Amino acid sequence: MSSPVIIPFHSFVKIDRRKKDAVYMQIVYQFINAVKSNLLEDDDQLPGSRKIAEELQVHRKTIVAALTELQEQGWVKTVPNVGVFVINPEISLDKTKKTKVFQHPPETAPYHFRKEFILDTPLEEHLGKLYFTDGTPDYRMIKSEELGRFYTSVLRRKKPSGTYSNASDGNLFFRDQLSYYLNLTRGFHLSRDFLLPVAGLEQVHSILSRLLINTGDVVLVEELSYFLPNMIYSQAGAKMKTIPVDADGMDIDYIQKHFKPGEIRLVYINTKCQYPTTVALSKKRKSQLLLLAEEYDFIVIEDDSDFEFSLVKNKNESLFRKNGDHRIIYIGAFGRFLNPGFQMNFLIAPKDVLQEGAKHLNIFGKPNLMMEKALGEIIHQGDIHRYQRKSKKVIAERKELFAGLLNNHFQNRITFTIPPSGLAFWIRFKEVFSLTQLQKKAREKGLFIPSICLYQNRSLTALRLGFAHLNPQEMEEAVKILEEAYWDLSKQSMP
Repeated sequence: MSSPVIIPFHSFVKIDRRKKDAVYMQIVYQFINAVKSNLLEDDDQLPGSRKIAEELQVHRKTIVAALTELQEQGWVKTVPNVGVFVINPEISLDKTKKTKVFQHPPETAPYHFRKEFILDTPLEEHLGKLYFTDGTPDYRMIKSEELGRFYTSVLRRKKPSGTYSNASDGNLFFRDQLSYYLNLTRGFHLSRDFLLPVAGLEQVHSILSRLLINTGDVVLVEELSYFLPNMIYSQAGAKMKTIPVDADGMDIDYIQKHFKPGEIRLVYINTKCQYPTTVALSKKRKSQLLLLAEEYDFIVIEDDSDFEFSLVKNKNESLFRKNGDHRIIYIGAFGRFLNPGFQMNFLIAPKDVLQEGAKHLNIFGKPNLMMEKALGEIIHQGDIHRYQRKSKKVIAERKELFAGLLNNHFQNRITFTIPPSGLAFWIRFKEVFSLTQLQKKAREKGLFIPSICLYQNRSLTALRLGFAHLNPQEMEEAVKILEEAYWDLSKQSMP
């Protein structure tokens, strides 16, 4: 170990008292940078805290606090009766790697394990700048820094608003605020006892599959329906049956003609914005479905996760709102226009069902109570309404622009209807060609179209294209590339 370094601290530590960062943390950050840049080297001995304090013209307690923080982070070590020495954790890690060979697992497991091909996800990673989705918002609209202040304020609060003996009880404050918000915006009349917040949509369907489905149960879904619940309910042992969809949504007459009372366990349906076609279930068919659920004794799981993206101001649209009794289990989403870390899904169902469902939350990890409190504050302080208004305005503008671009670039070669809800267009081509070839051509030109957006069979050539995540400039560029890829294919097919 060497003598104390002779490099003056003021040469690499510049204190700015106008900054929000505490002075001792400014010293910490700049000390670490000095070590990383080799200005201070591994095993260098530091001068005493009094000498450093005099040099930087700060109180000795500030230097002691900085050294304590650096020691906790592993950048210095104290040798009793000798002094404080620099440690470069990155060099130390390299030394460890050289002396100890890491043995990674084999490519193929030497033991048997169960594989679930049903759960193979169709989602793909993309690395390009331009890409379509099956319908996601633009998370750039609401700044993460603004959302972060709610979470930070909860962490800094000295006296928490409440403590809970069991994490599965959920955050009472958030459930109170969420029930108030849903009653106000969706015309419900709920107390917190009929709400179960669940972080991920996958968790929602996993919980429902565990509560409701036994092997061999018949589950009805819409034709070309959403892959996620289909995967999860199939894995639980359900027999999945598809029901035709037309301009009025799921064909309820088809159910009555092809099934008998007692044969159906549940129907999973998105009444507002069917996936992928974006059609809504008509009022007549909503009434039909509710009557048939009573007559045939089945449960209806209503997915209304697109409510926040609906431009139709009708609180009576949902099945649950029309007849929220023992037949309907309602799946909703809160804050889908916020950064993904600040989003929440929820279930509305009879109290005993939710109490049982809450037990399963522990399988997926304990709820993030701090985040739930932060979300409760966003509602309580009224910011959620401001975010919602901004989101709806931007989505309405982009929806109109996207429709115009499709018309301009493809004219009468496609058919589509502007969706009143959701964040995607259902686009049908009038001619038959390979969508995978279109996907390939677009990718060569810098536009990624995920496979979940492609729908093709003998009678259908269609795309489900999300628009809301693209700003106007990106949208114009993406549609232009899509048109160029389309024409490239057309030229190849010409004689």
